[in-house]
Amino acid sequence: MAYIGKTPVIGNFQVCDAISVVNGQAAYTMQVGGVNVSPESANHMLVSLNGILQAPTSSFTVSGSTITFASNLVTGDVIDFIQILGNVLDLGVPSDNTVTTAKIADGAITSAKLASGTGGKVLQVVTAEYSTQTDSTSATFADTGLTANITPSSTSNKILVIANHTNTRVNGSTQIGLKLFRDATEIRQSLSLGDTNDASRLHFSVTIVELDSPSSSSEITYKTQFNNKQASGTTSVQMGGSEGASTITLMEIAGWL
Repeated sequence: MAYIGKTPVIGNFQVCDAISVVNGQAAYTMQVGGVNVSPESANHMLVSLNGILQAPTSSFTVSGSTITFASNLVTGDVIDFIQILGNVLDLGVPSDNTVTTAKIADGAITSAKLASGTGGKVLQVVTAEYSTQTDSTSATFADTGLTANITPSSTSNKILVIANHTNTRVNGSTQIGLKLFRDATEIRQSLSLGDTNDASRLHFSVTIVELDSPSSSSEITYKTQFNNKQASGTTSVQMGGSEGASTITLMEIAGWL
């Protein structure tokens, strides 16, 4: 915004340095930290003389950094304080140690505003489970049923994905393949596991761990798919029962700077 004349000084209330009264003198220079300061006007000040707040314009006036009282002060008078309010119609720069957590909007602090070295914090955790057995005799990948959604708070954050497939099974001379997807995008290559060379059953658990960089602040769906890599025998995931459910955990990690 353009101004005619002096641009208003905003916010950050200031208390002037102590001023010693000189007998028979009405005008005094206002300073903060030894530097001259110029209030917006007499109406933007609080002035206490001898323990009494003074009325602006009638009890004192200001011109630049000079305050002039309506009458000469005398020995024994005390200027208790002069506080400069700045432009009270504008919030301006908050004073030190005045902004509380409640005053900061949710999601307002992004990794771009964090100091170097403060990245890597866990911001949120989402978890889901699935216990229905899913079988396959096909080499075509199909959903395991294990899935979870998360909405990152910043595009610079990462998602740590931990997908634990409980009691996976191969039955026959075959292998199981696993893939991890972010929405429709494959982010982890197929895993070939659990080869058996006979008709026996082999049970095992498989965990996929991936630190993903989705570069998104929209809702994201992570899921896994599996197949019967050799298309012989049967592969199964989520045997459930006493073995427990398969789980997927998503952790939003504050981006590294």
